[in-house]
Amino acid sequence: MRALASPGTAFAVLFFISRIMEDFLLLAEVKEGEILPPTIHKLMKGYNKYLRPFFDNGPVTVGMSLDIASIDTISEINMDYTATIFLRQRWTDERLCFDGNKSLSLDGRLVELLWVPDTFIVDSKKSFLHDITVENRLIRIFPNGTVLYALRITTTVACNMDLTKYPMDKQTCTLQLESWGYNINDVMFYWTRGNDSVSGLDTLRLAQYTVEDHYTSVSEAIYETGHYPKLIFHFELKRSILYFILETYVPSSLLVVLSWVSFWISQSSVPARICIGVTTVLTMTTLMMGARTSLPNANCFIKAIDVYLGICFSFIFGALIEYAVAHFCTLHHPNGANAFMYGQQVLECEDEMNGVVTTIASNSTRLKKRKEPAATPSTPTTPGPGASSPSSSEPDVDTPREAPSRLEQVLRSLRKWLNFINCCHVENPHYIDNYSRMSFPLSFIAVNLLYWTYYLYF
Repeated sequence: MRALASPGTAFAVLFFISRIMEDFLLLAEVKEGEILPPTIHKLMKGYNKYLRPFFDNGPVTVGMSLDIASIDTISEINMDYTATIFLRQRWTDERLCFDGNKSLSLDGRLVELLWVPDTFIVDSKKSFLHDITVENRLIRIFPNGTVLYALRITTTVACNMDLTKYPMDKQTCTLQLESWGYNINDVMFYWTRGNDSVSGLDTLRLAQYTVEDHYTSVSEAIYETGHYPKLIFHFELKRSILYFILETYVPSSLLVVLSWVSFWISQSSVPARICIGVTTVLTMTTLMMGARTSLPNANCFIKAIDVYLGICFSFIFGALIEYAVAHFCTLHHPNGANAFMYGQQVLECEDEMNGVVTTIASNSTRLKKRKEPAATPSTPTTPGPGASSPSSSEPDVDTPREAPSRLEQVLRSLRKWLNFINCCHVENPHYIDNYSRMSFPLSFIAVNLLYWTYYLYF
């Protein structure tokens, strides 16, 4: 009993029990009726999958490569993309070396017996491993102990997008791979062939995008628990604008041109011009609402398509307001001759004002003269002894001119306002349509040149 209680004996018992458990687990993980080949059985004997390779001799290096099978959807609303990728990982495990010159391709289910890196996709929202007809895994062991482990994964990854220039925008998305539990002292990641480690993008065809550029980089993820290896794959997507030109830009521009048809319709045709104006405004509103259904409802994004639709809506609404102004002037002046009569009336009103000012000025002068003492001619005479000396002449009393002066200023201000109204007056209200036929198209063309130049080249 004392011998069994010694530390050496206890360690030997634990080692013996652990070996029995390993053999039991190995046999349990293999289905009934299946027998491992001698080579694999020899490799697995004494193999501990819970310890990484080179456990006491520095970090294990894991090389990675990607094959992009497809990019299914790119969502601006959720700001993510869904891709199906083939992820391949390579590392060397000195415990799996064997004699020979051929590699061993094993069933994917035997990967449960080996140590594999704990790689995960950083920005993944949801992912799954394909399992039809079996789990899409590949495990291959080379004589020098190199292990090739490949997976087929479909993942939805977040991608922060800048939609300021939508739909003339370019988006740069990333696919980041990190180690979950092993830090840089345990595992090191690297791309097996640099930028050529990612393939499949050259033959990829997307609905709205074209892949312009892609490259790889190596970095480190810093967390509170330590520094972890990170591999980043960057790819740049450029949106195809042809769809939006046919779907949004051309219809909105044609609606603006349609609103100009009212400039060639007589101002007396009130129902026709009002119908065109209101119809184009409502149609433009519907087009604006439809263009925003596939975009995130975020106030921080003032997109290029919103700016263009706002410009088109402003021109259409301006055409409707133009008819309101022209019709208002026509009601006051049904024909062009009345414009001249209106000018005559303004001139007559000015003459009347001038007459009032002249009359007030003359009355003021008369009042002043009445207040002044009458000057009587007399010869100098010698005063008699009983006569008193002539009294000094009374001081002149100035007539107050403050009230008439204020009235004159008010009348002069009224006359200036009448002159201003006469200058701003349109001699013939029908000229408004003539001016609009030229000003609206020229302004729209100028705004389009500025718009496309800014969003395409800046």
